[in-house]
Amino acid sequence: MRANDRPHVDENAPVNTRIQDILGEPAKYEAAFAAFQKAVAAHDAKAVGALVAYPFAATVGGRQVKLPDAAAFVRHYDVIVTPAIANVITRQRYEDLFVNADGVMFGRGEAWLNGKDADVRVIAIQSSN
Repeated sequence: MRANDRPHVDENAPVNTRIQDILGEPAKYEAAFAAFQKAVAAHDAKAVGALVAYPFAATVGGRQVKLPDAAAFVRHYDVIVTPAIANVITRQRYEDLFVNADGVMFGRGEAWLNGKDADVRVIAIQSSN
């Protein structure tokens, strides 16, 4: 059998099944995942900020703060999306996402997406330490 003759295997099928069973429409999660990774890879604070659910809890200057909107998120972007966290987000493979009722998890919890019955948004970005 030649390589081109092998049947196509959808690597995303298992994670999409888990998303469907727990959270809802997988296509919304795939789109949000791709947009989030692309924005973080481009260091596009405005694009990332547009994907975040507000108010957003973040650690800024060692203190837990609630950011009310995208403008506040953008002002603190470099403190929230550190190079280490950006690396986790950009290297995460969709088919390896952990899925539970809290959403889909990047890495060891550095970022989470959720949107049950709504738009899928970034609900957490944090250090996993």
